[in-house]
Amino acid sequence: MYLFSDIASMLNARAEISTDGQVRRPVFDTRLIVDPEGAVFFAIKTETRDGHRFIPAAYEKGVRYFVVSERWQVPDNFRDASFIFAEDTLKALQAIAGLHRQRFSIPVIAITGSNGKTIVKDWLGQALSFREIICRSPRSYNSQIGVPVSVLQLKENTSLAVFEAGISYVGEMGRLERIIRPTLGILTNIGAAHQEHFESRIQKLDEKLKLFTGCKTVFMGSDDREVLDRSRDRLKGVELLTWGRGEDAELRLLEDRAEREKLIVLGWKGRKISLEIPFRDRISVENLLPVVLVMLYLGCNDEEIKRQVRSLQPVAMRMELKDGINGSLIINDSYNSDINTLELALSVLEQNQNGRHKGRTLILSDMFQTGIEDRLLYPRVAEIISKKNIDLFIGVGSKLSRYAASFPDNSLFFTDTDDLLDSLGSISFKDSVVLIKGARQFRFERLVERLELKLHSTVLEVNIDALLNNFRVFKKKLKPGVKTLAMVKAFGYGSGLIEISSALQLGRVDYLGVAFADEGVELRQAGINTPIIVMNPEPRSFALMLEYGLEPEVYSYRILEAFNDAVNTFGNEPYPIHIKLDSGMHRLGFYASDGKELISRLKKMPMLKVKSVFSHLAGSDEEKHDEFTLDQLRLFDSFCKVIEMGLGYSFIRHILNSAGVERFSDYQFEMVRLGIGLYGISSVGETELQNVLTLKTYVSQIKEVEDGGTIGYGRKGHVKQGGRIAVLPIGYADGLNRGLSNGKGMVRIGSTLVPIVGNICMDSCMIDVSDINVKEGDEVVVFGDSPSVMDIANALNTIPYEVLTGINRRVKRVYYRE
Repeated sequence: MYLFSDIASMLNARAEISTDGQVRRPVFDTRLIVDPEGAVFFAIKTETRDGHRFIPAAYEKGVRYFVVSERWQVPDNFRDASFIFAEDTLKALQAIAGLHRQRFSIPVIAITGSNGKTIVKDWLGQALSFREIICRSPRSYNSQIGVPVSVLQLKENTSLAVFEAGISYVGEMGRLERIIRPTLGILTNIGAAHQEHFESRIQKLDEKLKLFTGCKTVFMGSDDREVLDRSRDRLKGVELLTWGRGEDAELRLLEDRAEREKLIVLGWKGRKISLEIPFRDRISVENLLPVVLVMLYLGCNDEEIKRQVRSLQPVAMRMELKDGINGSLIINDSYNSDINTLELALSVLEQNQNGRHKGRTLILSDMFQTGIEDRLLYPRVAEIISKKNIDLFIGVGSKLSRYAASFPDNSLFFTDTDDLLDSLGSISFKDSVVLIKGARQFRFERLVERLELKLHSTVLEVNIDALLNNFRVFKKKLKPGVKTLAMVKAFGYGSGLIEISSALQLGRVDYLGVAFADEGVELRQAGINTPIIVMNPEPRSFALMLEYGLEPEVYSYRILEAFNDAVNTFGNEPYPIHIKLDSGMHRLGFYASDGKELISRLKKMPMLKVKSVFSHLAGSDEEKHDEFTLDQLRLFDSFCKVIEMGLGYSFIRHILNSAGVERFSDYQFEMVRLGIGLYGISSVGETELQNVLTLKTYVSQIKEVEDGGTIGYGRKGHVKQGGRIAVLPIGYADGLNRGLSNGKGMVRIGSTLVPIVGNICMDSCMIDVSDINVKEGDEVVVFGDSPSVMDIANALNTIPYEVLTGINRRVKRVYYRE
């Protein structure tokens, strides 16, 4: 905690201080401001956004301390606020964090690598929490902004810090190293992620290794010889301790029985350590090895390691959104409970409140290892809650109960989770957003189990963070000022109309596109205020569109005349429309030859305003159609010039879809339309895109098949002599295409792909598990990272759109946030 004037002195910067005071934390995103007291807003300029634009929003939320650019002029109405003027606000944030770090002489672990940073960091936090007071990066805060924000959370009683560091460009890691100044380092791996801005894998490795130049010891894998040899060459004088499967690893994986028995056997200094682990997949085993190695290095004994590893919780438990009983929405953050992540979680609660979910409920457990005395901590928590207009607060634990008097009247307190579970039936959560946030020992997953809506054992998991990552990946490809329109029609490509639209609105998309007016109405009723284009409007829906502020695609004279009549009847000011050109798709739209007549009619319609002119590319994802695509682009450009000259004003132009952005970037015009690319599907193999959707089910039953036995309708299925099948509760009524029957489709159990056997039934299917160890209740991945949606589409000789939109609404959608 510093005085605002101290920060000015640390930066040696000019300041205008209205009232000096204590500042506790930096903020850089107005959407994450929960409690403005003690917050200092850094107006950071990025590739896509200038933080100075959001100073009024931060001020409106109650922030009174700001770090701004030297060139920014303070408005007259901000005279009760205080300002520090920095040459570069991001460098100022990093400098303050670096100076703050120098106050601490404790072990600081820095983690970098292509994958697994967040999981390793969080598992280290879980595994060492029994003996250390740990400060760690919240969520995946590993960027040039996230790292200094993380380091500034160091407190006087912190005994160990764990920070992750990520880079995308040469030159970035040196800045992060000067902020973190780690004493110990972990290199998880070097893969293909974030490769696009590096000339080679070795150049990327060299940049990452700059994080460890001041470390005493660095932990890394030994199986990638190129990485290990390069690290030894670059980190002379630094002790390297390795994990791996080879004989030269200090911590050696001797037996990997995770998939069958949830057991691994490790070798360390001549002895064996057998560990029961709470997962089966290979990736989790790889992420666990550095955690165990660090525990051994820090002096944990075998029994402590066994106990802590056995209780590790999957990082996927964080920020899980799912439908709850009585029309509620459950936000499951039963991962940890501290003051910093509480504020982040409350911002997610606020973002998910909409027309369907009007109430706000918070279920919170006692907090541990916060570095703040209870007498100060819990009144502070109560103050934060009161400012967020929580309709019902439920506190669980002896500490919260002790400070019950500090909390609002609409609060309930329980000594432990069992006490709350006994009373759960008498508490109403109807139509509320329910945030469940608790320390691990409270086992709040039992609350989630009781409150979630039980619909179907098959679920479609939607990774909202991956969706927003993909949105940012495409935005980085755009020229400055180019807008984005996200297509959310067909139930958000099968992933959930409202939830996907809410996330994209949070990401500040400029427009949303739906197919029909009722989809747009549903979004408006859910609180979505982003402009919406309706692609298939019909006259009977025009009154509704005008009522809810939905903008029509105009593709024919019939629609043009009818909508003009509706606006003149129901409207009172010019209304935006979007003109569709048929440039070669031969679907909806005007021909270019209609230009003169279209202009003539539009000039006679003063109540209509052309907001955009657009068209659809017919084959932008295939090289064989490139000449045709270029012809479309040239025709579109020409048509827009004719319309603009005829109307006498300019408008937005858009023709590129996701594939078009990747392959024809010179034709971005003023806006682009993003659809399938948002879900991680690329026409050029874009490596930065992440998978968003994972369709999962579970093994209902395992059956031995007698010799000569057949499987399924039509007796099409066969397995080898002595074979076994597993029955899955997913069929063609759920969206599992019947064309995947009889071995054409594969699903994944653990890390093994197994074939679908026999014909897929309406509500179930069978798979051949003759050669793998599997039990009833085991998880099965229908599509996700592997097999991918593209794999399924290729097996069916179709496109990924059909696979995604075919997932029936009876399949429960579960939404994840990091």
